[in-house]
Amino acid sequence: MFKVITPEEFGTYFHSGEYETIYRQTTEEFQNLISIEQFTELARSFNEGVTSYHIEFRTNMLDSIHYVWLDEREEKAISVSFDETGIIQRLILKPYVIYPKTDKRLTKNRYDMPIKGEWFVFWGGLNEFINYHYVYESQRYAYDLVQVQNNKTYKENPSKNENYYAFNQEILAPADGKVVKIINGIEDNVPGEMNPDVPEGNCVIIEHKHKEYSMLAHLKQHSIQVQEGEIVSAGQFIGLCGNSGNSSEPHLHFQVMDTVDFTKGKSIRIRFHDGKEPIQGDTVSSFN
Repeated sequence: MFKVITPEEFGTYFHSGEYETIYRQTTEEFQNLISIEQFTELARSFNEGVTSYHIEFRTNMLDSIHYVWLDEREEKAISVSFDETGIIQRLILKPYVIYPKTDKRLTKNRYDMPIKGEWFVFWGGLNEFINYHYVYESQRYAYDLVQVQNNKTYKENPSKNENYYAFNQEILAPADGKVVKIINGIEDNVPGEMNPDVPEGNCVIIEHKHKEYSMLAHLKQHSIQVQEGEIVSAGQFIGLCGNSGNSSEPHLHFQVMDTVDFTKGKSIRIRFHDGKEPIQGDTVSSFN
């Protein structure tokens, strides 16, 4: 009978060199990617110079609990996800890189999440382990939002957009402003496939005070109900959530940036009206 490591024990076991015990608790897919010998060599090297690890983040995902462990100098990170049975579904060892200079820059305006009802933050936060956008300056403080029921983003057949709870949901203006860019004719993807040629897909970009620009991306084809040049109010209907662009399933990508061209601009950390700053695993709501 092998010892089963609980999520809260992981850092201690990893630091003490219990690599084989950890490896036995990973998935078959993980073990097909890397042998016990390779894993042990990587882990030993990663552990060099580390005195201890502590839990920096714990987020509840749809079918797992995600932990981010940092070393005492906060230079190394272990991202590990456990399913409800205790199996390690995901394990990443990487340097912990943050950007304090841009983290300190907040939007001058305050915004609301551009949604109705409750949505789940799939990606969001101030590091790459809870927000994969973070490593890209143009998207660093973006959010990816999905809708969830019974810990799933879809019902029945996941190959149909219509079966995803986020698909066809209303997307709203996050603040007063003027519509400055629209893309409306991109076909929605089959779930699991993506369109990197137009990464934002169907989108609306709104100019707000202080030359801040919000982007609502991956909208449904031909669903946008505003025009370029139109003045919009916070909470106004913009379009429907879709699955266009560089998107693997229906969701909303929301960010604020300092220029209309998201490929050339810088993402800005968003100040919300309620004073909160959601991260991965949080449930958010706004215009209800």
